[in-house]
Amino acid sequence: MQSMSLFAVLLVLVAASCAAFSPQHVTATAAAKTSTSTSSSTTSTTALSMANDNDLLRWARSARTAGVDDRVVELRRPLGVVLSEDASGNVYVETVAARGNAARTGEVREGDIVTMCSSTFGDDMWSCRGAGLSRVLSAIRLRAGPTVKLALENSKEGNVKAQRTARTVEAEEAARLKAQAKKDSLLEELQKDEQRLKKGKFLGLF
Repeated sequence: MQSMSLFAVLLVLVAASCAAFSPQHVTATAAAKTSTSTSSSTTSTTALSMANDNDLLRWARSARTAGVDDRVVELRRPLGVVLSEDASGNVYVETVAARGNAARTGEVREGDIVTMCSSTFGDDMWSCRGAGLSRVLSAIRLRAGPTVKLALENSKEGNVKAQRTARTVEAEEAARLKAQAKKDSLLEELQKDEQRLKKGKFLGLF
C-alpha cells in the first residue's frame, strides 16, 4: 500500500513537470518575451525620434552650470541693458545702453538671448529658456552681491548648441539601448540555464 502511494506521488510530479515543459507552455512564454522585447524596442525608438524642441528645452532647463563654450558675462549693477520677451517666453537683449556696464564688456549685443542667470546665492546658474521676463528680472533683482552672471547666445550660437545637444541625446539613448540589449541577453541565458537544470531533474526521476 505504501509503494502504491509513493508511485502515485511520482505520477503527480511527472505530470506537473510535463505541463511545465509542454509545447504550449513554451510557446506562450516565448510569445510573451517577444511581445515584451518588441514593446521595449518600439518605446525606445519612439523616445529617440522625439528629440524635438520640447525635449531639448527640458534638457537645457536641467543644467545648473554654463557649458565651457557658453558666452558668460559677469555684469555689475546696474546692468545697462533693456530686456524684453519673445512669443516663446525667451528673454532677449533689446537695447544695450551706451557707456553702461554691459556696453563696457563688449560682449553683450542687442538680440542676444539670455539662456542662464546666476542663482540667488553661490556659483550655480539657472536656465532662463522660456521662463518669461518677470522671472528673469526677479532673479536678477534677488541675486546677492554686486554682480550678476548671464549666459548669452545669438541665433547662430543657438543653432550650433541645439545640434550638439541633439547628438548628445541620441548618443545617450543609443548607450541605453545597448545596455538594455545586453541585460536582455543575460536574462535569456539565465532562463535557458534554469530550463536545462529543471529538465535534468525531471530526467533524474527515472
